Amino acid sequence: MRYAATFCFLLACPARAWAQQPGPAPADSTMRHLALREVVVTATRTERNLTEVPIPVTVVGQAQIKAMGALRLGDVLGEQTGLTTVNDHGQGIQLQGLNPEYTLILVDGEPLIGRTAGTLELSRVAVGNIERVEVVKGPASALWGSEALAGVVNIITEKPQPGTRGNVRLRYGTNGTLDAGGTLNAKGERAGLTLFVNRYSSRGYTLSAGSNGPTVPPFASYTAQSRVSYQLSPKTTLSVTGRYFTESQASELTVTGETGGPAAVQARSRQYDYNLSPVLTHRFSDQLLTTARLYHSGYRTREKYTYHPDGQLYDESYFHQTFTRPELQADWQLKPNQTLTGGAGYLLETVEATRYEQRQQLRAHYGYGQYDWLLTPRLNLVLGARYDGHSQYAGQFSPKVSGRYQVRPWLAVRGSAGRGYRAPDFRQLYLNFANPVVGYSVFGTNQVRAKVAQLAGQGQLAVDAETGQPVVYEAVLAQASGLTAESSLAYNLGLQLDPNEKTRLTVNAFRNDLRNLIETATVALKANGQAVYSYRNVTRAYTQGLEADGRYQLTPQLTLSGGYQLLFAKDKSVVEKLAAGEVFRKDPQTQETQRVKPQDYGGLYNRSRHSFNVKAFYENTRAGWSASARGLYRGRYGFGDLNGNTILDAAGEYVPGYWLLNLAATKTFRQRLRLQAGIDNALNYTNPAYISTLPGRLYYASLALELGRRP
Repeated sequence: MRYAATFCFLLACPARAWAQQPGPAPADSTMRHLALREVVVTATRTERNLTEVPIPVTVVGQAQIKAMGALRLGDVLGEQTGLTTVNDHGQGIQLQGLNPEYTLILVDGEPLIGRTAGTLELSRVAVGNIERVEVVKGPASALWGSEALAGVVNIITEKPQPGTRGNVRLRYGTNGTLDAGGTLNAKGERAGLTLFVNRYSSRGYTLSAGSNGPTVPPFASYTAQSRVSYQLSPKTTLSVTGRYFTESQASELTVTGETGGPAAVQARSRQYDYNLSPVLTHRFSDQLLTTARLYHSGYRTREKYTYHPDGQLYDESYFHQTFTRPELQADWQLKPNQTLTGGAGYLLETVEATRYEQRQQLRAHYGYGQYDWLLTPRLNLVLGARYDGHSQYAGQFSPKVSGRYQVRPWLAVRGSAGRGYRAPDFRQLYLNFANPVVGYSVFGTNQVRAKVAQLAGQGQLAVDAETGQPVVYEAVLAQASGLTAESSLAYNLGLQLDPNEKTRLTVNAFRNDLRNLIETATVALKANGQAVYSYRNVTRAYTQGLEADGRYQLTPQLTLSGGYQLLFAKDKSVVEKLAAGEVFRKDPQTQETQRVKPQDYGGLYNRSRHSFNVKAFYENTRAGWSASARGLYRGRYGFGDLNGNTILDAAGEYVPGYWLLNLAATKTFRQRLRLQAGIDNALNYTNPAYISTLPGRLYYASLALELGRRP
């Protein structure tokens, strides 16, 4: 994990006859592709035209990723309309105003694991072998189950292509950032191979000179990924993919020592991430295709802090997680305009960690189905549902309906409604933590009742003066003991306009009604004056807003694009209390108590009301020149409560809005050698107090050499 400051779809679109499905996605010539067939992976695992899908989807192609000069997944996602990079125990992505734990991250349709505190660190994913990134907005639990409440990010990596070729790449930039890697692609008549290797390192940086350690410590990471495919017969194909990632970092921190004075501590950490996935497909006929998958993944972290220079142990922790899932899927084309997709699977998750008493295990089984019906050449409807049965919480049923109507050749209307859910994580179920310094305790809901009884028996709980009984909040404890999955009802309605070959505009309105959101709750009081915490389903909230995305090809070489999101995200209980006049605050000048007005409520923390981007991509293929300029604006957002009323309602509780400007220019020689130079954050914006991932202006230069030849 890369700590900062302290150590602290999928889609529903028409699946026509497989004989008609398009081939591999065409190479994006940067942005000059408005008239080309952009494709996405659908629920039937086939590639369909992006313009046909009935729900909001963003596709970022390989050429655009190269033009941006991106290195990691966070660089790519952070520049897309409606996606906001946020930092909470790692760098994650906020989608439709929902936190990173509500967005499922997939690599070739299989989930990445390792969310130690809800956020999956995006810097774990290198982009050197990515063919495209698909972002599905809105709940996709009807197809993917838990963690897809906000949507899905699916990273599609390169598949074997005919011939033998490859490339090597090297990039160096500010803060000693070095990225080196390469790919190999080979395919014959029956067998194919892709191989990707990458090394990424940095000296780190420190934003505040007086801090107790570096903002981002020095680190080095390695990624290796491969795919092997073999045509067993004209109707049967076997594909095996594997991925391995490791990162290590080391730094020195200043902490409070045993004597109460400052002490130097050396911090070392390492994480591993690996997965293996064999996939067997067999086509029984032109109408029936089956796919059998097995996916196994593991994630491990270890952190160790020792006093410097004597090497005595200060603190040590670890986290181990595994995920295993077999799945069988069948795609049956009932008629040329009707396709039925069904699947079932079983998953087993385990976790061992310093703050868990023992190795924990979760089991689940699930089944899903989807009916794709092209009623008329203009109207497509898709109905889908999934049931998940789990060993630790109540079963979940997730239906979804979506549709698309082609009003005119240049105008289409699309809409969807569905239920999403997110299961309680290991931390919320099994955590067993007691802070040795402050004295509070936090227990997962599966063991909180037993732990509270244990503390009472040991005399560690406060005693009520009137009753003589331990202070235990039984109503809250009952809620904590019955924790269930968070859920949402979501609606999307949008327009898609293609008035000519040069112009594309999409507009989408969305609403997510969130229920049973999990929050921390006090279940008992300790004799030392501190609390015993657990988790319960209480919060009701909503996010709603509007997204608009447009592109215009100004000249054959120059394409302009822009996007805007308007977002409202609020806690429903707070809205009700404000309407009833039950929320107050103190005036910072007079210290007088005053009632908070509904219009003063800024909503949920870390959400920007306004965000937008403007981009220009230039490409002159004949001369071998290309360039890009991308401006990104994030409006102000709340960071925390300062006046004690627990809500966002004061000007001083906001982080100011800011602009980022990223520039890149590329020269290609004989379609073999590619030289690129760029500046990220050219305006040199920093905010050390609240944004640890912006180190200031970053310069870089890179070269890439293409090897081999195509048939």
